[in-house]
Amino acid sequence: MTTTHAIRIDRAGGPEVLQWQELKLGSPGPGEVRVRHGAVGVNFIDVYHRTGLYPLQFPAGIGLEAAGTVEAVGEGVTSFAPGDRVAYSNGPTGAYAQARVMPARVLVKLPDTIGFDTAAAMMLKGLTAQFLLRRTRKLQAGDVALFHAAAGGVGLIAGQWARALGVQLIGTAGSDEKCRLALQNGYAHCINYRTDDLVSRVKELTGGKGVTVVYDSVGRDTWERSLACLQPFGLMVSFGNASGPVSPVTLTDLAAKGSLYVTRPTLMTHIADRGTLEQMAAELFAVVGSGQVKPLIGQRFALRDAAQAHIALESRATTGSIVLEP
Repeated sequence: MTTTHAIRIDRAGGPEVLQWQELKLGSPGPGEVRVRHGAVGVNFIDVYHRTGLYPLQFPAGIGLEAAGTVEAVGEGVTSFAPGDRVAYSNGPTGAYAQARVMPARVLVKLPDTIGFDTAAAMMLKGLTAQFLLRRTRKLQAGDVALFHAAAGGVGLIAGQWARALGVQLIGTAGSDEKCRLALQNGYAHCINYRTDDLVSRVKELTGGKGVTVVYDSVGRDTWERSLACLQPFGLMVSFGNASGPVSPVTLTDLAAKGSLYVTRPTLMTHIADRGTLEQMAAELFAVVGSGQVKPLIGQRFALRDAAQAHIALESRATTGSIVLEP
């Protein structure tokens, strides 16, 4: 049995609970593989796990996204072999590690043309963009939608992907600099929510109609304004809580605002089925491989400095994806 290093937490709290520890690393059991990570992704769901918004059983590992090389496979594993390049974007938690043993069922093979750092920057975010744009409502050329946090990791991938589909995305961001970045990555328009009135600007850009879909990962701070941006029969897609969880929804409000639809999808539900995971990953790899989507790595940290990565993410000062280097 060898050892590895990983970030572990033994209680919910601030970034200070992220502890660099040495762990024993065993051999994979039936249905498992051992993966040596080349790069690890950081996502807001990691913050939710750390703070206890999404409870974990402590002590626990943290992180859901990484890419690396298979070192060993357990009994019954036939889809992977030592030396395979792989990536993943879902549990169990514990991706903040130099190496780990994990279920083979969550892995996908990574094309040779995609680097480990790019994969770690795009798996969870890119598959999220895929289910938002292609599955939650399959957007068509000419559709107009609103996407909050346009300069974030998911937002920049979604902007490029929407442009490839002929969809007009209106983005929101917290600075003119972030808005410029969004416009460079496929957005038709970007609204600085700190200086502009969101609802008025959306109505102006859509000739008073509003948008067909709002994609909102911000949560509490943007909920009411998001609903007000929708046209009748529009779809509100809440897929995150960066500013805190949304208050309980009164259904009659949806009627009064135009017979609106609301959904709260998760990536984990979509990729629970192995066939669906492979199909979604193949579409993501194809759009990245074609050059239509180029994931942006905005910040890099050493794995042991994961706490600093969380501080940067929660400050809303980041753009694109954050990658941890083992």
